[in-house]
Amino acid sequence: MRIGTPLSDTATRVMLLGSGELGKEVAIELQRLGAEVIAVDRYANAPAMQVAHRSHVIPMTDAQVLNGVILAEAPHIIVPEIEAIATEVLAGIEEAGFARVIPTARATQLTMNREGIRRLAAEELGLPTSPYAFAASAQELAAGAQTVGFPCFVKPVMSSSGKGQSYVEGPEGVADAWAYAEASGRVAGGVVIVEGRIDFDYEITLLTVRSLRDGAIATSFCAPIGHRQQKGDYVESWQPQAMSPGALKAAQDIAAKVTDALGGLGVFGVELFVKGDEVWFSEVSPRPHDTGLVTLATQVMSEFALHARAILGLPVDVTLREPGASAVIYGGIEAQGVVFEGVAEALSVPTADLRLFGKPESYATRRMGVALARGADTAEARARAGEAAGKVRVVAP
Repeated sequence: MRIGTPLSDTATRVMLLGSGELGKEVAIELQRLGAEVIAVDRYANAPAMQVAHRSHVIPMTDAQVLNGVILAEAPHIIVPEIEAIATEVLAGIEEAGFARVIPTARATQLTMNREGIRRLAAEELGLPTSPYAFAASAQELAAGAQTVGFPCFVKPVMSSSGKGQSYVEGPEGVADAWAYAEASGRVAGGVVIVEGRIDFDYEITLLTVRSLRDGAIATSFCAPIGHRQQKGDYVESWQPQAMSPGALKAAQDIAAKVTDALGGLGVFGVELFVKGDEVWFSEVSPRPHDTGLVTLATQVMSEFALHARAILGLPVDVTLREPGASAVIYGGIEAQGVVFEGVAEALSVPTADLRLFGKPESYATRRMGVALARGADTAEARARAGEAAGKVRVVAP
């Protein structure tokens, strides 16, 4: 892989489709390696735009507009950072050989829709998953819920970060779950997935890296990441999550099969449920994962450095340096141009670090930053990260 000089005729141009906090860290790592970064998102001043060479604000699901921006910028590599993209454009770009899509256009299309990836994992690859059914109406949802059993989870097939997800304890909750999913999904009249509950001990993210080694694609695994969620959105994560050797081997086997089927290069966030030595596939993101923010504190190379290296065809190192944790800092208020207080106090916590994302607008439940910390073990790291996050206050200007 040859890397040119940014803002010159030799530049290696990388376009980020989606410019949130994860994209921001990827952009920084790409720039450290000499790439020219173009950030694209649906709103102005998104986090990655603040560190990119250029940026564009467009409706990401408008195929004509998205295609026009890609053709005008002529990137060598396109890196989708979110699911809400006109993925048919990426398929056309890839087929024409105009640019390389990370990891592949097909992977982007499959993983933006829970139906596509679940059918791939369960029906094509034969991987263990929770019982599930798909529904395109309230009536179909009621029937599907009866089939998988109560309690169950209802999710739009096209949503992220817990949007539109419901925990349904009995038939009386089905109508409200359908209405909430319809209101929160990315498309009106969308399909939902209803999943039966698995009796699991814990859930993990297994960051799986596909990179080039001696001219061939090799798969590497980071140490498993444990995490705690509220309403489908992660609140804290830690690394490493203790697992039995049997469970770790099963998790790696599942992750390898899914990522091999999706193909391409880069980091994949594979989400799994674990009970004893049993492991079930949940979801996969073909990009760095929000729970993987913890790797900024724990690994020799963060998931963002790994992603940048892998997509550029460079060597990777998934070595865990020491235990660590992350804790989310929520907006708590609705305001623009917010101010962060308590930063000095947070950074006074032993080993603590912060990432304040620079999002232009705060919502009550919007992730505005993350606290990171290391420790002798994950318990100490979690306590420190939680303490640091609790000291940061988001206030109106």
